[in-house]
Amino acid sequence: MARRDAVRCLRCLLYALNLLFWLMSACVLGVAAWIRDSLNTVLTLTAHTRLEEAAVLTYSPAVHPVIITVCCFLIIVAMVGYCGTLRCNLLLLSWYFGSLLVIFCVELASAVWTYEEPSVQRSDMISLKSRMQNFGLQRYQWLTHTWNSFQTEFKCCGVIYFTDWLEMTEMDFPPDSCCSNQYPGCARHAHFHDLSDLHQEGCGPKIYSFIRGTKQLQVLRFLGVSIGVAQILAMALTLTLLWALYYGRKAPELDSPTPLPLDDLAVVTATNGASAEASKSGCSRTNKRSTNVTSKPKEFEMERLHAAA
Repeated sequence: MARRDAVRCLRCLLYALNLLFWLMSACVLGVAAWIRDSLNTVLTLTAHTRLEEAAVLTYSPAVHPVIITVCCFLIIVAMVGYCGTLRCNLLLLSWYFGSLLVIFCVELASAVWTYEEPSVQRSDMISLKSRMQNFGLQRYQWLTHTWNSFQTEFKCCGVIYFTDWLEMTEMDFPPDSCCSNQYPGCARHAHFHDLSDLHQEGCGPKIYSFIRGTKQLQVLRFLGVSIGVAQILAMALTLTLLWALYYGRKAPELDSPTPLPLDDLAVVTATNGASAEASKSGCSRTNKRSTNVTSKPKEFEMERLHAAA
């Protein structure tokens, strides 16, 4: 009975851990896809600079194809673990344990291999000005779109200040993506009438803060550590469940009594039925039966005395 309760508890814990694997893997894939869009924009603006190398070093563990593949594989492994736990199948549970061990080793090796602090300084932001010279040219429409997207999303203008557009290009006013309230010709109107309608902060500090780490990256790191801890706990519980199931099948006599022959089983059944009827009849009938049994020897002794006389 105690072993049966322990197995039931282990199965419930493994159900919960497999559900956590599904949820955390889905969250990792979603946050990684979210970060990847912003990362592609930053890599386009910082191409051929030290900022590009720093961004790759910072975000490669989060969007590395190995990590994405591992998360997808972990969802499948969690499904196999759920089925093995549900059916108490030793083969599926063994495969589940081995897969978790391999995934954990791959994650640990990837984290150690890709971990490196980026060496970037604020002075490196000045190199972004070289990426402004081709803005608006027909051959660099992709770069123009990237600048507009980044300035709109991060609410910034230029590298240090919006005057960088006037300095590095032949434009007389900044792009319309620098306006807080965008509409065609808003930057021209703001430049000649009200500069407060333009974003006052440059995009250089925004890119520097992005490279140093964002909240999304911190969430990914937390999820990665949580998945690793959950995998260690799941492997320990799976080993315990495997031992309990194997021990229960190896020694069934500890849980169930030895089978009786058919004749003995009939005798036991009849005895149990008689005892059950006796228990239902109450204490009065038992007392009467006992008095009748004790009175018979007394009558037999009286007959023997009369015969001897």
